[in-house]
Parts: sequence; C-alpha cells; structure tokens
Amino acid sequence: MIIVLKSLATDAERVAIVERIEELGLRAHVSTGEERTIIGVVGNDRAVDPSAFESLPGVERTIPILRPFKLVSRDFKPEPTCITLGNGVTIGGEAITVIAGPCAVESREQLLTTAKAVRSAGAHLLRGGAFKPRSSPYSFQGMGEEGLAILAEAKSETGLGIVTELMSESEIDTVARYADVIQIGARNMQNFSLLKEVGRLRKPVLIKRGMSSTLEELCLAAEHVMSQGNRDVMLCERGIRTFERATRNTLDLSAVAVLKEWTHLPVLVDPSHGTGKRSLVTSMSLAAIAAGADGLIIEVHPHPDRALSDGPQSLAFDQFHSLMQQMRALVAVVGRKL
Repeated sequence: MIIVLKSLATDAERVAIVERIEELGLRAHVSTGEERTIIGVVGNDRAVDPSAFESLPGVERTIPILRPFKLVSRDFKPEPTCITLGNGVTIGGEAITVIAGPCAVESREQLLTTAKAVRSAGAHLLRGGAFKPRSSPYSFQGMGEEGLAILAEAKSETGLGIVTELMSESEIDTVARYADVIQIGARNMQNFSLLKEVGRLRKPVLIKRGMSSTLEELCLAAEHVMSQGNRDVMLCERGIRTFERATRNTLDLSAVAVLKEWTHLPVLVDPSHGTGKRSLVTSMSLAAIAAGADGLIIEVHPHPDRALSDGPQSLAFDQFHSLMQQMRALVAVVGRKL
C-alpha cells in the first residue's frame, strides 16, 4: 500500500505516520517527489487495512498496490528514477547510456586498449568481468582482484566508470572498492542473500534477468535490493532461454516496454548475450533504443577471434565505432540523446 501525503503535510505528521506503520510491524519507505511525499508500506504479504492510516493528520489518500513488488512499482514512484554516478554519468532520463568493454579482463594491454577505444567512440562506462561465472569449470574464470586493479587503472586513464560482476557474498567488499556499478548476473538473479547484501551497500546495482525468469521475478529481485535501502537499481534484459536455437538466447525486447510500464527503474538491454552473434548486435542495439531502453551493454574486444570469453558476440573496435554513429542518428529520431 502507498500513503500519499497532503502537499502541506508537516514533518511531524510524516514522522507520526511512519511510527504508526512501524507499530503494526511493517516498514515505511519514504519517497519525496516534486509535488508530493509518498510513503510505501511494506512488510509481510498480509493485507493492510487502509482505514488505519486514512484518518491520520497529513494523509491525503491511500493506494493499494496489487503487484507483489512494491518499491519497484510505478505506483510507489510515478516519475522515472535517474541514477547519477560519481563521474557525472546519469543512467535513466533523456540520455541513452552505453556500457562497453570485453566480457572478461584478460590482460592489462587488452583492457587499456579497449577502454581507450570505446571511450573514443563515445561509450560512457566500461564493462569487464574480473570474476567470471562459466558453465564449464575448465573455461577461463577471470583474473580476480588483479583484474579489478586493471579496471581501476583503465578508469584512471580514461575517466570511464566501472561496471563489473559480483558473484558471491565473500567478494562484496573487494568488488565494491573498485566498481561504480555492481552487476548481478543472470545466474545470481535469484541469489536472495546476495541481493540483500548489495541492498545494504550504497552502490548502484545492475540486475540482469535470469535465463528462465519472468519479468515479475526480475522485479522481485530488484525489490530484494531496494527493501534493504538501496534505491539505485537498474534492470537489464539479456535474453532468455527458449526453444529457438538460431541465437544464443531469445532477446525479449517487449520486456523493455513492459518494465517501463510496471516500474520506475532504468531499463538496459544487453544485445551481445541476447543474441550471441556479432552480426546481430547492431540491429538489436538500435531496436532496443527504439523500444525505449535507457542504455545498452555491449561487448567489445580488440581481437574477438582470440577472446577467452564470448568472442563470437563481441564487436571489434571499428564495428563498435560504426554502431555508435548509427545510434547518434537514431536517438534524435526517438527524442533521446547519446
């Protein structure tokens, strides 16, 4: 349930409402908008009687939320969320944010070369995995903290903020020291203990949709993070597992429109994992922008044919540069900017 306060409600009235919510064994999440302050009432799944709040001083009205996710819902926060990082990049709003880089940090030379190339082409953030979840235990698993240190060096040289994946609770402090955005990968989307731990950080979190997860389950994953106090959450469609074998995954671009309708959170698209094919990344990137995505995550490598991870879906530097040029032409048409 959401409690909408009167425009002239006082701080004392707001405090009294929050105290009443807590007396009932529930939690209050206060959101102050441009015109109104609203309080989300969350806790267990039992119905909350609106009459317990409607007569309190300062309350204008109550609104039930029928979906199982509350803080993520547009009912809780009608205006879109924009997340501003330390380097000034904003995710959400009018601009399209491009996150680019290799699937995995393989060496200092590979990453620094890539960081400079994607920066020159117009990328806003650098992606790169230091800890890599791989289906085979014999595949390259990443460079660990050494890889994070290389990412930090790339940030220092280019000014690009870092987006990197967190795989386990034991690595939280280490990854948080280096990352500007912590990525929760598809395999960990429903690792609820991990989600709650990153929810206690004050660090932006990007959650990728699980390979066989519904959009409601993705929103509930975000709810786990937000319920712990971290409001800087973004969602990512990266393809789901279906019966179709022509592509690595099936990129569900309808998810962008649905998530925009359901939630106030920024929605990004990963066309690299979504298709698994380099030849399809450009067209699906442009389609994602047309569908309303707030950003893209694109894999770029200096030598895709030699990549230790996901080479077939990685763009070479010239291909990424060409994609950025095409995106600049498209964003003007759809009323966005790059």
